[in-house]
Amino acid sequence: MTRVLPSSSASGERGSLEGCPAPSVNNQDSRSSSALKSARILLIKPSSLGDIVHAFPVVSAIKTQWPGSHITWVVKRQWAGLVERAEGIDRVWPVEMTVRSWIREGRALRAQRFDLAIDLQGLFRSGILARFSGAPTRIGFTNAREGSPWFYTQRVPVLSPDIHAVDRYLSVAAALGASLPDKPRFEFRLLEKDIETVRELCRRRGFSVDEPWIAMNIGARWPTKRWPSASFAAVVDQLHETHRDPIVVIGGADERAYTNKLRSLTDRPFIDLSGDIPLGYLPALLSKATAMITNDSGPMHIAAALGVPVVAIFGPTSAVRTGPYGGGHRVLTSRIPCSPCFSRVCRHDPELECLHLIKPTQVVDVIRPLLAAHVPCRSTS
Repeated sequence: MTRVLPSSSASGERGSLEGCPAPSVNNQDSRSSSALKSARILLIKPSSLGDIVHAFPVVSAIKTQWPGSHITWVVKRQWAGLVERAEGIDRVWPVEMTVRSWIREGRALRAQRFDLAIDLQGLFRSGILARFSGAPTRIGFTNAREGSPWFYTQRVPVLSPDIHAVDRYLSVAAALGASLPDKPRFEFRLLEKDIETVRELCRRRGFSVDEPWIAMNIGARWPTKRWPSASFAAVVDQLHETHRDPIVVIGGADERAYTNKLRSLTDRPFIDLSGDIPLGYLPALLSKATAMITNDSGPMHIAAALGVPVVAIFGPTSAVRTGPYGGGHRVLTSRIPCSPCFSRVCRHDPELECLHLIKPTQVVDVIRPLLAAHVPCRSTS
């Protein structure tokens, strides 16, 4: 049986951060909170793409509470282009993911004299980087992995594993004393030069981003997250029968093999932008989409954060924890006992049944009302 679920949405009723044994933290006292007014803050969230998007509301909450603070975001170099488009970030600090570079970066960060380090990654390397930074206050989650909590001076409890990543990250901002809005804010710097670059690139590919079009993301980092290419091809076929809006496939250069497979399975036209849009320009591109059909992936989270209606296909992962955040999205998932398994390798027989049970007609039926309701007035400023 397949289910169509509404997406996770911001809730006005957030769980209280009940205390754990010291050095866990519920809220900073007023004196500590006041000290953040002009604090130099190190935010450590190197990867991955979707998780980085989930951290955007933390930046917004901190900057709203303490506009005079200075935030440096440590991020894996390949994702730096996206963080450069995060409103409220004062400096992007790209890093490589090697032990040698981690130690070198730690020494360089120490020279910046940070007052606070926030580790949202929760792994050994991120924890030790927070320690190497020299920040006197270092905060992360009590259940962070690989021993990273040993490097924190304050720890934030996680009340349940079934909490969306956005709300989990925001619990750190709340523990610091930030007031949280009822609706978390994903704030992008959608620069006019980015919009113009995207307009010109797409014009050369034969379509206008300012007219209705459908984004499609057929890749995903885990093989077990990828809906079959034949299913995506069937969606292209069925949408072409009733809609003439261009279907635009996005993705990295390493995902062109999936697009080539898709092209071999349908004779209906679609536009292939895989490998053509640098990551930093992806928010500008997706901000113009009518809707998006996607696997559980980083681009899915960018589209959802921009308010673009998303139809997401979930198999081994949990939409409760990492689904498209906000209202207006739809998640298709199937009822089989082992889902969600959170595994990159399927050991179920038949293989990937959780994805194969989701049929192309269901995806088309769900996206059609989203296309009909489209109002092309999304802000790009």
